Amino acid sequence: MLTFNIRGENIEVTDAIRDYVEKRISKLEKYFDSSVNANAHVNLKVYPNKTSKVEVTIPMPYLTLRAEETSPDLYASVDLVTDKLERQIRKYKTKVNRKSREKGYKDLEFAAVNTTSEAEAEEELNDDKDLDVVRTKRVSLKPMDNEEAILQMDMLGHDFFIYEDSETNGISIVYRRNDGRYGLIEATEG
Repeated sequence: MLTFNIRGENIEVTDAIRDYVEKRISKLEKYFDSSVNANAHVNLKVYPNKTSKVEVTIPMPYLTLRAEETSPDLYASVDLVTDKLERQIRKYKTKVNRKSREKGYKDLEFAAVNTTSEAEAEEELNDDKDLDVVRTKRVSLKPMDNEEAILQMDMLGHDFFIYEDSETNGISIVYRRNDGRYGLIEATEG
């Protein structure tokens, strides 16, 4: 069962908007086992140029579903993000179910849903091709700070760089965001 946490930035979340978001995203429940309780975090943004962005994150045990869409119409963005999440689930359903059985995760199987088109059935059959590792690269991690790691990443022309943080001695990853700025991921033992 999905519960909702809906938040608006530069927009008041009216009852009509809340109802529409809940109605559209609740359609994903057909893919969840009845024992799964998940909370959908929905962030609605309206920019000064009147474009609307909808971000949905659904953390589940051992898996997080996430999608975002931007369009001139808020309701269209909700529809687009819901469709994107449904495509993700359909595409990875078989793999996720197989992995959850192999690893013994009880609460992480998508329910069987009849596919409605030949294209969707073909997509499920070709799933294993998508996750094939075609190259393995070994790296030795050098101690450095964030700035040095960003410099290394830019010099190599990569979108991310893995290194040992010289201050924490932990593994960190710097990456280039879509907006051109940089992000940092710090690995912790889990």
